[in-house]
Amino acid sequence: MDLECYDSLNRQAQALLSGEDDLVAAMANFSALINDAVEQLNWVGFYLLKDEQLVLGPFQGKVACSRIPLGKGVCGTSAAEKQTMRVDDVHQFDGHIACDSASNSEIVIPVFDNNKLIGVLDIDSPILNRFTKTDQIGLENLVKSFESALFG
Repeated sequence: MDLECYDSLNRQAQALLSGEDDLVAAMANFSALINDAVEQLNWVGFYLLKDEQLVLGPFQGKVACSRIPLGKGVCGTSAAEKQTMRVDDVHQFDGHIACDSASNSEIVIPVFDNNKLIGVLDIDSPILNRFTKTDQIGLENLVKSFESALFG
């Protein structure tokens, strides 16, 4: 997708989240929106930070790992470093946690409530090198809209 497509998706997300103050409902619809709109994905969802670990939240896809320690795998590393992780080949990522063996690439974006980490948005693809810098920018902008809609 190009940035124009992500901008359109962002407008859809803002309309979808407008007036919604329940975090679970917002996460469920937000992950469904991305799963439907972005091609070549096999998992989209949230992990929430609880007691120094990531706990599975609303998602679209196959059964997933329920808990991920901070600093472990792509999700745990993203949360620990508080930055986006874009991995072209998860099998080459030291400590990768294989929840779905069909996943080959991954992007994980931290989610913040007023600068406090609350979790991550995890997106997997069965395609190697699936996520480009453009995807990263577009998805990070979507997450910023999510944060603004839910947390002001």
